[in-house]
Amino acid sequence: MASRALDERRAQFQRYKEDVKERGKPFYPYAMFHDTVMSLVVVSVIVGLAVIWKFTVPGDHTSTKPGLLGPLYTDKADPGTTNFVPRPDWYFYFLFYLLRIFKWPESVILGTVGIPTILLMIMLALPFLDLRRERRLLRRPVAIVAAILTVLSMGVLTYKGATAKEALASEVVQAVPTWAKREGFSGNPQAVAGAKLFAQSGCTACHTYLGTGSSNLGAPDLTAIGKGNQGAQFFSSYVSNPRQFGNKVMPVFGNLGSQQNIHNIGVFLSVSKGPK
Repeated sequence: MASRALDERRAQFQRYKEDVKERGKPFYPYAMFHDTVMSLVVVSVIVGLAVIWKFTVPGDHTSTKPGLLGPLYTDKADPGTTNFVPRPDWYFYFLFYLLRIFKWPESVILGTVGIPTILLMIMLALPFLDLRRERRLLRRPVAIVAAILTVLSMGVLTYKGATAKEALASEVVQAVPTWAKREGFSGNPQAVAGAKLFAQSGCTACHTYLGTGSSNLGAPDLTAIGKGNQGAQFFSSYVSNPRQFGNKVMPVFGNLGSQQNIHNIGVFLSVSKGPK
């Protein structure tokens, strides 16, 4: 049986070689030459754009004035900023939004490793699984439907990723007076200071508080976390080192400048007992 299949494939390949001689051109050197020329064109365009970007900017190499394709340099990077929200390049927006869908600890492996790896393995295996010589699109409905669904899925995920909004730290800080008023700790300076530090430290990237923030990695809503009356000391210890409480997901925040900062966050969480 295996020998018969091998003989059939050899016969098909021989017919293909005869068809190429009679009606077409072989891949080498014709198609290979076309690919080489196209690659040179693409590289030349990239080099040309880089040259235009570099030499149309007025002034020296430190100039921030824009040229035809924008400035060479803008503001210096500030590693201590709390206003910058990192985002991937546009061609990774589909994967970026896929991770927003599979964001719980039990399923995040699907978005990071599972689905991309499965799709990559299918693409690598496809030439070895589909051995038909038929190239007319109308006679390959399964392949066409699969390609259309893949393109639509990536297009929708890319659009979703491009339009997804993350709250900047400065915007979250602006919500602190509202938090203090609704939770009733406006007259507690330590709680207000802790709320501001909570907003500035990016805690709302995983937690939500009175509707602000994103619930990621299974992090709970902290709007009424203080209802259990654990006290400020408990929350300070928890924030300082979540590992001692069995939490291996939350980062360690023991280096928030000083013990007073940790204590202020503990006070803020302890008085957060829900809207009054």
